Amino acid sequence: MKVVNISKHSKPFSLECDNIAPDKSISHRCAMLSLLSDRPSTIKNFLLGEDTLASLSIAEQLGASVLRDGANMTITPPIKLTEPDNILDCGNAGTGMRLYTGLLSGIDGSFILTGDKYLRARPMKRVVSPLRDIGAKIDGREYGNLAPLAIRGGKLKPFRYHSHIDSAQVKSALILAGLKAYSKSYYRENLLSRDHTERMLKGMGGKVNTLENGWIEITPIKKPLNPLDITVPADPSSGFFFAVASAITPNSKTIIKNVTLNPTRIEAYNILRDMGADIEFIEKENIYEPIGDISISYNGKLKAVKVYKNIAWLIDELPALSIAMAVADGKSIVKNAKELRVKESDRISTVLEGLNCCGIETVEKKDGYEITGGMLQKATINSYGDHRVAMSFAIAGILCGMSIEDTACIDTSFPNFFDILQNITQINQG
Repeated sequence: MKVVNISKHSKPFSLECDNIAPDKSISHRCAMLSLLSDRPSTIKNFLLGEDTLASLSIAEQLGASVLRDGANMTITPPIKLTEPDNILDCGNAGTGMRLYTGLLSGIDGSFILTGDKYLRARPMKRVVSPLRDIGAKIDGREYGNLAPLAIRGGKLKPFRYHSHIDSAQVKSALILAGLKAYSKSYYRENLLSRDHTERMLKGMGGKVNTLENGWIEITPIKKPLNPLDITVPADPSSGFFFAVASAITPNSKTIIKNVTLNPTRIEAYNILRDMGADIEFIEKENIYEPIGDISISYNGKLKAVKVYKNIAWLIDELPALSIAMAVADGKSIVKNAKELRVKESDRISTVLEGLNCCGIETVEKKDGYEITGGMLQKATINSYGDHRVAMSFAIAGILCGMSIEDTACIDTSFPNFFDILQNITQINQG
């Protein structure tokens, strides 16, 4: 098991990050959506993480040709997606498995999706059940709730589905399936989740429109879409770890360069600003996505906050935000966050277990938690294979030192995380 030791470092720092990991969500979608065209897609700054490379490998197994030049690549789709001669491995990526399940449900052929031990324990029924309702033939352990998933793709029916889960993965899976239905489909969620799939499909000429009543109208594609020509922006979820580092270290500042400023992706920065950090957004362009820089500066001791709205926009950043809550004045409260329990780990129990080890008082709730701010103490943290938990406690280590177990998972989403952290503090990777 890979263990990393973080040294305490309380001195001010100034960090300009122009090498934050490319956006994971967009990179996944680049690999998949390129298959919907009949011409080569040009992708620059693709995330070379284990999970996104798994999605790219699956595209190749389905018949795509990939010409690579470092993080830049040209993906040429096949004339027709081919039935693979082997199992398709999604690694640790719920995004990869759930979106490919939607995409492949409408493609003639037999497909088996699997992943690592953590992904094989995550619930898939949230996409399997609505897909079955429109004619998809999907099976797996626990009647399709757990991978490996066996998909027999074919013709799908149109649908009108109001999801009780605000999830970009569920939404994207249904949108991709709807593109293969025989007439228009409609999807609705209570709170807008990440909308990269809708934005990118529109950029490719697809008709995926949000109506005034909140329903998303999905028009099936009758001919191949335009190819992608995109530079993947930096991932605000990855940059947020260093935003927290600046917000909790006196007289420190971080500038995160060329990051997506999509409103569904920067809510955690808004919460951190509500806690007292000085944060500025500087937009530079807006083609597929609004892109620009984010400046984060220490502005005094943080204050507690209540988080109960826009949870779908915060689900990846809440572990890091919990570190900020752990050193803030007062009691912070998180509600309506039951979705945290079905991520790479049960992030409610995993994060609180870690904070308790660090001497922080917490209360666990069914759909959230309470954190009473205090002084972090050095501890040994089990990440349970969750990359965001591991990176969050690495940031906490700046203030108190930290030993973190099971950190190999960080390579799935942010391969150069420790290279950047090394600019702030000393790291010993055992």
